[in-house]
Amino acid sequence: MYTLTNVSKTYTQGKRTVHALKGVDLSIGSGQMVAIQGPTGGGKSTLLQMLGGLDRPSGGTITLSDHDISTMSDGRLADVRAKEIGFVFQGFNLIPTLTAQQNVETALEPLGVSGAERSRRATEALASVGLADRGTHLPNELSGGQQQRVAIARALVKEPEVLLADEPTGNLDEETRDEIMDLLEGLWRDRGLTLIVVTHDSAVARRAERRLHIKQGTVREV
Repeated sequence: MYTLTNVSKTYTQGKRTVHALKGVDLSIGSGQMVAIQGPTGGGKSTLLQMLGGLDRPSGGTITLSDHDISTMSDGRLADVRAKEIGFVFQGFNLIPTLTAQQNVETALEPLGVSGAERSRRATEALASVGLADRGTHLPNELSGGQQQRVAIARALVKEPEVLLADEPTGNLDEETRDEIMDLLEGLWRDRGLTLIVVTHDSAVARRAERRLHIKQGTVREV
């Protein structure tokens, strides 16, 4: 699914040069579940942004399904993100003025899906995460765990090949954390997704097939 070859990322912070990634070589197979751990500032989120096409490397190449996303045009890269990659974030990133159903439907709008089809697929996606009866609720009417389920439904409604999750349980208590990870793991197995999770929580990381540790921009297999 992914091949990273000598990937580096350097940026300037004030007068200081930061080497967020240093010569990373990495392959991730289709359908794998991978956890990425490491200290704050070690490069976890930078690596995830590279995998998601949200940022570009300073050097090296990143291929996703044989497409070089490190040199792809902005328009083509946006198309790949919209169709092939789902994102789940720690902060949920739901639109507060939209219902759960409408939030999920927003993922389909860039794909030119008709209104009726958006509604049908969003309803199915909410049901798949256990929220069939919450479609008309606004985010502030839902618990943290329910909001994250809506965010997962939004990521999955476009049927991506890859699901990238950045600290998906970081704002949740232990019981809800386990429920969300049970859900993600079940969806991963049922759908054959490639699931990549950045986490500081070892209990979350232990669920993955592979565990990577990144520190000072360097990745090693655990």
